[in-house]
Amino acid sequence: MSHTPHELTEEFPDLADKIHALKTSDAHFAKLADEYHELNRQIHRIETDVEPASDEHQTELRKQRMALKDELYNMLKA
Repeated sequence: MSHTPHELTEEFPDLADKIHALKTSDAHFAKLADEYHELNRQIHRIETDVEPASDEHQTELRKQRMALKDELYNMLKA
């Protein structure tokens, strides 16, 4: 299987330990991280033409991913 870009630990390599810790200790963070992961995988499938989608749909998914990433980052920095 090919490498999927934009994984949380790649986006925030200096926070990888904290990401793991919050995934195991904070149910809300874990839920958001799972949502981010699923959304990121869906975007990757679209970008690699495994799952075709319109440009508008792709743009909307990217906006959702960015919003989740911002929320997760704020939780990591809190």
